[in-house]
Amino acid sequence: MTDRFAFDEFNKAGMFSASRGAPVALVLGITALLGACGTVGNFAPTQNVAVVDKTNPDARVNISSLSGVISANPRDPVAYNTRGAAYARQGQYGDAVRDFTQAVTLDPRYAAAYTNRALAYRQTGKDDAAMGDFTQAITADANYSPAYIGRANLLRTKGDTNQALADLSRAIAINPEAAEAFHARGLVYQRLGQHQNAIRDFDAAIDRDPFVAAPYTARGQSLIEVGRYDKAVEDFNASLNVNNNNADAWAARGLALERQGNTRDALESYQRAQSISQDNKVARDGVARLSRSNRLF
Repeated sequence: MTDRFAFDEFNKAGMFSASRGAPVALVLGITALLGACGTVGNFAPTQNVAVVDKTNPDARVNISSLSGVISANPRDPVAYNTRGAAYARQGQYGDAVRDFTQAVTLDPRYAAAYTNRALAYRQTGKDDAAMGDFTQAITADANYSPAYIGRANLLRTKGDTNQALADLSRAIAINPEAAEAFHARGLVYQRLGQHQNAIRDFDAAIDRDPFVAAPYTARGQSLIEVGRYDKAVEDFNASLNVNNNNADAWAARGLALERQGNTRDALESYQRAQSISQDNKVARDGVARLSRSNRLF
């Protein structure tokens, strides 16, 4: 029986845009937002919609300063969008939505603010509202690639892979250097079982930003599916060099090693994954399987 994976979103792929022209910024290597992942196979989905930094002592000061800017410029949509982004990074999504709403009220063609509000809605489980805002952002600016990426990730979780692929191909045409767009499209190809296409897209994502863990993990998962276990282990090692606390990467590494016949190191990887997440099914099944096997000898 073939082990399968839930292919997660880019863990560090994007942030709320704090300016009119900046992409909303599904930009690799910085903290924050992308859509919640769907489930494909045995890995439980993780809710990597936002990485919230509530420990930053400057954040409250920053929000206070931005409130002063808004008091001085109450008709400036950029000021509301900027403060909304600051609220979102603190996990204050209700406040963020109110500010993004004010931004688009002042400027109904403000694509970044619509996309930011969509991302905040995704964090609070309001996927229908998020879909509407991603589409509204695209209507406001047909060349705003982050809105296509955000909508595609949401479409993928709903199983609409054809439209997701269309959105991501459009995002790549707009910005061929958008590593997160290639990663997101690779995830769609994985969902379709088109692992060679997925590997090519993950290659492109890694070429554009080699310092993010998620594309290595995802590519390793596809490499397992096509039987390239040595290369898969290399990718999981690379992923873990960036983020050593990723249960999915440890579990997948265990599976690749087990497929190679290296059961001792495989068991260690499965156990490491379990120490991080007791809910990791691939790790739990691997430990049980290898423990039974060892008891036979």
